[in-house]
Amino acid sequence: MKKNPEANLKLRYKKVLELGFVSALFLLILIFQVLRVIALEAGQKQTKEIKIEVAEIPPTEQIKRPPPPPKPSIPIPSESEDIPEDLTIEATDLDLSDIPPPPPPPEDDGSMNIFVAYDEPPSPIGGFGAIQRVLKYPEIARKAGIEGRVIVQVLVSEKGRVIDTRVIKSLGHSGCDQAAVKAIRKVKWKPALQRDKPVKVWVAIPVIFRLK
Repeated sequence: MKKNPEANLKLRYKKVLELGFVSALFLLILIFQVLRVIALEAGQKQTKEIKIEVAEIPPTEQIKRPPPPPKPSIPIPSESEDIPEDLTIEATDLDLSDIPPPPPPPEDDGSMNIFVAYDEPPSPIGGFGAIQRVLKYPEIARKAGIEGRVIVQVLVSEKGRVIDTRVIKSLGHSGCDQAAVKAIRKVKWKPALQRDKPVKVWVAIPVIFRLK
């Protein structure tokens, strides 16, 4: 009995196909393993060893500030021997009967700066130029080159006499204030008039110091 050649061919084809599948599977497994080994080696080469150094931090030194000085104690009067001497004071007996009484308030002599209405103000005889003519320039102010104006309040009586003076604008310690007051007291004055009646009033007089 003869074998069918087609059956033999199909059997051989089947075996070749199975062998091809096994070979392909083996080749794939081999390639996978080779690629895995290559990837692991590449990863190991790229990974660098990182060294971590731990530095010891020196402990910080705490600065201790000195304590504040103690508050001064207040001396108290005491005769006890247990208390230190620097905390005690001796008891003193003060006799306040010998203290003189305070001076009485100044009496009103009529020279207080009280405003009095007038029709004509007091004026120096000869005009204000009479004051400038008798004015003596202090030598210390002249050497220092001091110039300016001193304003003096003047109390002129009903008879035209200068009763009181007060400097309300000064040129300092140059002697000009005293010189202005002396010049004002040297001249004669006309009293202020209130309805043709002389009255005692205050008036502000400027005295000019000017170097020629």
